[in-house]
Amino acid sequence: MLRGVSYEEVGRWLWNFATSHAKRESPLVEAVLETPEERAGKSYGLRLRLGDRHFPALHHPPIEFAYSEVAEGKASFAWCEALAKRVRGWARELLDTEAGATIKSA
Repeated sequence: MLRGVSYEEVGRWLWNFATSHAKRESPLVEAVLETPEERAGKSYGLRLRLGDRHFPALHHPPIEFAYSEVAEGKASFAWCEALAKRVRGWARELLDTEAGATIKSA
């Protein structure tokens, strides 16, 4: 545990933050936080989901965040601003992928 902030609390913060910024691109985009047992207390895996599509795609590893990075960064406006831009960019990529799939199936 870092600075009295639990792994679970930091994970909830990351999930909420990612969800909030992804939904600014589309209310249909969801954040998915992967915290299997081998990550517990150390790191998080993040993906964005739109229907059955994911960013990064399921055959790729999720976006990695160290617990300490998130626990320390969430108190920094600059870090949060940079993460918000990244999340919104990932959401746009996911939306572009969805749009391309829709066009191909039409």
